[in-house]
Parts: sequence; structure tokens; C-alpha cells
Amino acid sequence: MPNNEHVISLNLSRRLAELLVQEKIISSAQLKEALEAQREKNEKLGTVLIAKGFITEERILQFLSAQCDISYITLSGMPEIAPEVIALVPETIARQHTLLPFNKTNNAITIAVADPLNVLILDDLKMMTGCDVKAALASETEILAALDKYYKPASSQDALDDILKQSQTSEEAADGVEHVEEKKEEENSLSVEKSAEDAPVIKMVNLILANAIKAKASDIHIEPYQKELRIRYRIDGVLHEQPSPPKKFHAAICARLKIMSNLDISERRLPQDGRLKVRVADKQIDMRVSVLPCAPGEKIVMRIADTAGLSVQMSRLGFEPEALAVFNRCMKAPYGINLITGPTGSGKSTTLYSALSVLNTPEHNIMTVEDPVEVQLHGINQVQVHAAIGLTFAAGLRSFLRQDPDVIMVGEIRDLETAQIAINAALTGHLVFSTLHTNDAPGSITRLNMMGVEPFLSSSSILMVVAQRLVRGICLKCKESYDVEVDWLLKLGVPQNLLQARNGKVSLHKGKGCENCAGTGYRGRQGLYEVLEVTDTVRQMILDKATAKEIKDQGRKQGMLTLRECAIRKLLGGVTTAEEMIRVTASDIEG
Repeated sequence: MPNNEHVISLNLSRRLAELLVQEKIISSAQLKEALEAQREKNEKLGTVLIAKGFITEERILQFLSAQCDISYITLSGMPEIAPEVIALVPETIARQHTLLPFNKTNNAITIAVADPLNVLILDDLKMMTGCDVKAALASETEILAALDKYYKPASSQDALDDILKQSQTSEEAADGVEHVEEKKEEENSLSVEKSAEDAPVIKMVNLILANAIKAKASDIHIEPYQKELRIRYRIDGVLHEQPSPPKKFHAAICARLKIMSNLDISERRLPQDGRLKVRVADKQIDMRVSVLPCAPGEKIVMRIADTAGLSVQMSRLGFEPEALAVFNRCMKAPYGINLITGPTGSGKSTTLYSALSVLNTPEHNIMTVEDPVEVQLHGINQVQVHAAIGLTFAAGLRSFLRQDPDVIMVGEIRDLETAQIAINAALTGHLVFSTLHTNDAPGSITRLNMMGVEPFLSSSSILMVVAQRLVRGICLKCKESYDVEVDWLLKLGVPQNLLQARNGKVSLHKGKGCENCAGTGYRGRQGLYEVLEVTDTVRQMILDKATAKEIKDQGRKQGMLTLRECAIRKLLGGVTTAEEMIRVTASDIEG
């Protein structure tokens, strides 16, 4: 039996597996057993064959090498790979597709891949790097080990030296962060530096927070492992590793953050949630703190909520002009429901808060029920969900109707009871905003039907459904153009009539990488918005229980742009890159 400490995820088609039988490498009975197990476990066929011991990973790779006409290499005995070669492929792409660049000659690079059937990634890499790309087959186990080796940050001691060095040479960054303590009705500022001037842990925590804010990170992850501590910032939706102190400082860092968040410093067995406030350059920033006990220690995630960042002018969010016109019309309707959909981190809160900011006038009584209240906004009555004492979304909504509201925002419709109360509020003259977790706008109608909402209720109350995603924008300080083949863009679903080709090529843009974008080529994010207006035709389709695809087709006839079409516009407009469009809208490729 092979060593199964690492689960091999090997892509093997049914046709190639049958060739294994013809070559008498495995028996027909073994293939039949593997196919049955594959259907039950929903795993790749190659994975099942290896797990059952019918074939070794090395043997199957040698077979694939011959069948796919691709060389088979062993990374373990290979000389050290140059850093400039590794830098050609971003870590996120390398890990997502299990590949590793290991050689570059003139204008060609050679990539070790675990899946020889994934030929599309080679075209993507050719576009990204501007080099010819050649693939070589290698063991997934070896590629993963090499990824950890070559993309691993500096050692813990080096990371600590960097932090301490920064704390000595960047006094302004560290001293500029103040913890704002909350005591009853008062808010008193207390300088972290003054509270413990010589404590290295205070300096480290201070610097971690200051650097995250400076980098415009949305989240800070402090993660303990068996022998090391890892710190990561989520910048523009993507996690980036940072210099980290040794593991021995983990408990002290956790204790410091718990004190700042008014949490129980002695509780290490149960999850805890809290808040802290910091002031940087006379600007106060809220942070939501989540502490989760894990096997090696407590993991801490801090969500950085910039009040100004959550209240953005509608025109700056990234709406296409026609979509913004529909949104503004439905947002200012006297009553009805406006639904915002998308996964966690897709910018739904920013869209909702920006809309509420427009409506936040003395003439409107605006009430929200949220879990959690991310940012407290002046002039808006915000209620925090507390399920343990019975304050749920439904309970809060029910109470709202006795508070004479004009506009109601429900953080999320999670169940039938909440959906029914929200619909009843809309039908009785209130404007309601809420969120759902669906992949696209038309899918929200199907989702409500599955929850048990009657079609006649949803059709008469919903004004519009907005599905959204966030794409990273190209850094303006290192933006540069490059040419790609027209055929490549056509394969991505870019319409021919939108392409302005010259000699069979189209000019796109990307970021070269500079100090302003920390070498990533990206700075900031913009939204992609799929706005479905519920017209009379769509209402009738809802009553007739039409499918999501039928509603989507009707929406496009009405002028609705899909997420993919919005991304294409931003790609051709030089706002984002082809790589980012593929990453964010891969599931919407038919659009």
C-alpha cells in the first residue's frame, strides 16, 4: 500500500483508466471497484486507484507521461531553483493548480505540473508571464513540498528581527496607534506605547495593527502551528503572509489582544468575540476580534472596519451606468424588497451601507438588525442579533414594525420566518434591504421558493436582486500594457464586437509590481454587479415558477449584465486583469 499521509488528487479520465487495463497495469475488476468507489466518494479516479493500492503514484505518472507525450521529472534530486524563476508565478496560482516553475531559458519557462490534462492553465501562464510555457509531469507530493520550500517566508527568528528592527526604525508607525478603551458611556484614549514602553509584545502587536492599517488590509490572521506562528493580512481579498515572531510569543500576543478587546484572558477553551478600537493619525478604526481555540493554540482573526470605507458614493462602487440607474430607481422606491446576494467578502455590507447613507436623512426612520453590527452609523438605529436570549433576525424584525420605520435593513434572510416577516413589511409600505447567499441574481428567486416563500408573495414584493463580486484593480503607479491573441479572449467569452484588434492582437493591462502595491500589481477593488429588475414580465415568470435560467434569459433581454460581462468590461477598460477576471467569475463563464 502507498503512503497515504498525503492524499493524492490525481486527475485520470475513464478513457485513460481503460488503457491501464489494456496494458495490464490494473485488472478490469480493479477498475470496476475503483469506479464504484469514485461515485460514492466523489473523488478523482486516479486518487481512488492509488488509495486502494491498485497502482503506485510513480507508476501512474509514468503511464500518463507516455500517454500525454509529456516528460516525467523528479523534483527531489533537482538543483536549487533560482528565486527569479519562482517569482514568475504567483503563489496563489501555483498552489491552486499544483504547479511549480523550475527552469527558464531565454523566453521560455518549464513548469512542473501534477495534472497533465489541465492545458488551459498553460495558456493562462503564457499570457501572465509573456513567455513560452512547457509542462513537465511531477509527483503532486513533491510539488507540494517544493511549494512549501520555495514560497515559505523567512524563518521565525528572521521575522522577529524584522519586527524589532521595524519597531526601532519606524517609531512613527508604532507610536501612531492608540488603543481606545471603552468605559461605560465614556471613551478614553490610552497610548499603547505609554502603557508598556519597553514591552516587546506591545511593540509587536502595535506594529501588526499599524502595518495592516497602512496596507489597507480587511482582516488580520494570527495562526499558531506546531512549531511556528503565522501572520497573514487579507489585502484586496487575497491573503498575504507577513513577517512573524517565534511561536513562544503567541500566548503573550493573544493575551494582549484579549485585554484590548475586553475578553476573558484566562479562557482558552471556548471561542470568544469582542471589539477593539484603535486611533491612527487622528482616525478611529473599529476592529472585530474573533478568538477560536485550535489544537496548537488560539487563532485570532481581526476584521478591520473602516467607517469611511463602508460608506462609499454609489458611483464609486463599480456599477456599470445602466445597472446603477436600475439600482438608484429601486433604492428610492417607497416600498418593496431589494436583495443583495453574494458570498462572504463580496462587498455586500459596503453596498448596503452606501445605499442606507444615501437614504439617511431626517425624513427617514432607518432601522437595521445585523449579526454583527459592523460599523455604527449616526442617524441609523442598529440592533445586534443575540440568538442566546431570543433576539433573532425574525424577533428584531417583528419589533421593528412597532417602531414606525420607513426603511428596514435585515442583515440576512436565513429562514422562512424571517423571509415572511420581511415580505409582509414590504407589502405594508416599508422599504426593505436584505441579503441572501446565492451565486447569481436569478438564483435568489429559486432560493426563496425552496425556503417555502409562496411565489405570489415574492413576485409582489421584490423590486430588484443584485448579485455582486469584487475584483482587484490594477495598480495605477505600475500599470503597463501588453498584447494577447484575439482567439484567447474569444475562448474566455469576450464578444468579438467588443474587441479592437490590431494584427490579430488586443492590448490589455496589468501591474508590473511596485512599492505602492507591495509588488502584487493590484491596488484596491471594484465591484461587479448583476442587477435584475423585477419587471411585470419577471413577476409573471415567478408566479409561473420559471427556472433560474429562464429568469436569467429574460433579465438579459431587459438589459441585465451578468457578472462575467461586467468583468469583461473592466478587463477591456484597463481596470483589472484577465487573471483576476478568470479567478472571480470562472463559474459564470457561460455569461
